[in-house]
Amino acid sequence: MKIQHIPCLEDNYSYLIVDESTKEAAAVDPVEPEKILEAANLHGLTLKLVLTTHHHWDHAGGNEKIKQLVPGIKVYGGSIDNVKGCTDKVENGDKVSLGADVTILALHTPCHTQGHISYYVTGKEDEHPAVFTGDTLFIASCGKFFEGTAEQMYQSLNVTLGSLPKTTRVYCGHEYSVKNLQFALTLEPDNSRTQQKLTWAQHQRQAGQATVPSTIEDELETNPFMRVDLPEIQERVGCKSPIEALGEIRKQKDNWRG
Repeated sequence: MKIQHIPCLEDNYSYLIVDESTKEAAAVDPVEPEKILEAANLHGLTLKLVLTTHHHWDHAGGNEKIKQLVPGIKVYGGSIDNVKGCTDKVENGDKVSLGADVTILALHTPCHTQGHISYYVTGKEDEHPAVFTGDTLFIASCGKFFEGTAEQMYQSLNVTLGSLPKTTRVYCGHEYSVKNLQFALTLEPDNSRTQQKLTWAQHQRQAGQATVPSTIEDELETNPFMRVDLPEIQERVGCKSPIEALGEIRKQKDNWRG
């Protein structure tokens, strides 16, 4: 399978997931449908379905338009997330096929929104899987707790996403990586992996390049929200449990101006 990122709005990412043998494609959060269709047409792809991570307008706001532009396209979204233009509701564990070799597994990852879905995508056996995490997991951070709790984010990040194969490529909904890594270093100033990744991310952005994808392994080593099980992280923020620490780190990040 091939994955193409498409920058949208100010700092959003939409994605095309391509089954190479059939040239069938899925669009993830196509907020600017014309851009998606342009990329699809350029590569001779047939757009079959839309995967919506959550109901916020900058992710689901293009669904109605893409249905007009591609008659009959299926639009998937979380069953309790009230996604605009949704034709097919998904719940945790539901599977969708794309083309000959691509399988998409819906993972319920609530907190940012109650019905947020991350999509875990596998291709041929020799290909690393990928996960599209919307606004649940960002590179070196997580989404704001708009509709949920620290307990939910802990479950979504550290249990559901954290248990995926370490080689899984992580494609998130926004380009926030430089700021996220800078904040991560306020909690772990001696984390050399985070230092290296920040330097790399700054170079990428200066060159006009994206910082996606990350990997689950990378996130486990650099993302403070996925490291709250470590006693030293809990101690750093004056907490006694992973969930308490996660809530405290989110609060600090909400108030951090870098």
